[in-house]
Amino acid sequence: MLRVAAHIISVVFHPLLMLTYMLVLLLLINPYLFGVHNIKGNAPLILFVFLSTFMIPAFAVFMMKQLDFISSIQMHDRMERTGPYIITGVFYLWMFRNVLDNPNIPTAFTVFVLGSTIGLFLAFFINIFSKISAHAVGMGGLMAMVVISMFLYSYDDFVINLNSFGIVKCSMNTLLMASIVLAGIVGTSRLLLKAHEPKDLYGGYLVGFSAQLIALWILL
Repeated sequence: MLRVAAHIISVVFHPLLMLTYMLVLLLLINPYLFGVHNIKGNAPLILFVFLSTFMIPAFAVFMMKQLDFISSIQMHDRMERTGPYIITGVFYLWMFRNVLDNPNIPTAFTVFVLGSTIGLFLAFFINIFSKISAHAVGMGGLMAMVVISMFLYSYDDFVINLNSFGIVKCSMNTLLMASIVLAGIVGTSRLLLKAHEPKDLYGGYLVGFSAQLIALWILL
């Protein structure tokens, strides 16, 4: 049962989904950065980011498996991750180039796109010499995104409209604690699946978190 739960958690918090989650969170925290009043006003942007940074790279990895370039979608062998890292990196660079020149995209999200791209390439280079957890890199980036938003782009708390269930008010402190707990849960799941050792996770968290800070320093 624990392994089943660990598999589900690994899929739900797949590293390729982190940039989409960052966009959704930023729209919830401060939709006015995007010139809208709520998250519904930017559904096309969410779909675009989801397709460009998750669906298309994931399909490319799937095709690599079908063509026997990799032996497994999970890519337990770190050297098998080289090709998928390069392909995903190309799409992330393309995404960054698009948002950088788009006046409708706030600097905040551009920072997070650049941070995710930097984190991806750092993980690629580290992976040449030592295995690193891409899941941990993604969760480290998500935690950094929450911290950056808390200090630069938030109003201390925000509301989530659940329609018939009413409106939920959430503080940034609560969101930060939730992101830390989630990072721990994802890391534990990777250990339960024997996909990584603790050092792979610690290195991943550090790389993901630092990459966002580097991006913030570059663009601000």
